[in-house]
Amino acid sequence: MSSLLAKSDLVYERHVVWLEDPESLDYVRQALDKTSRRRGKPPYARAGRMVGYAELDDLAEADQDSGFYRRRVFFLLPHDRDSHPEGLYRGGSPGEAVDPRTVEIKMVGEKTLRSQCRRTAQGTRV
Repeated sequence: MSSLLAKSDLVYERHVVWLEDPESLDYVRQALDKTSRRRGKPPYARAGRMVGYAELDDLAEADQDSGFYRRRVFFLLPHDRDSHPEGLYRGGSPGEAVDPRTVEIKMVGEKTLRSQCRRTAQGTRV
């Protein structure tokens, strides 16, 4: 599991929406963003691109101080492996990265051999 998110952060997730096919990605970064709505595509203000996001159920309450909801967003930065396979993350992945195949509602997601870009004894990527 990612050490940066806890299962308790995700209790109101209703649905995960992928903007790109998660099967084609070794890993995605995940973070909690504050948004004004429970559903729909949230605004995105990072470098790189959003590849998915979570929608919340009707029981989710906005923060009393800010009025915003905390929703999970999946993204990739310009220097990530999908854009630069021989770059910084040719082996390993960022701390907040998980294999998108392990993402489920209300579950943090996990690092896998594929997300870590480990190679088998035969030299093929897992």
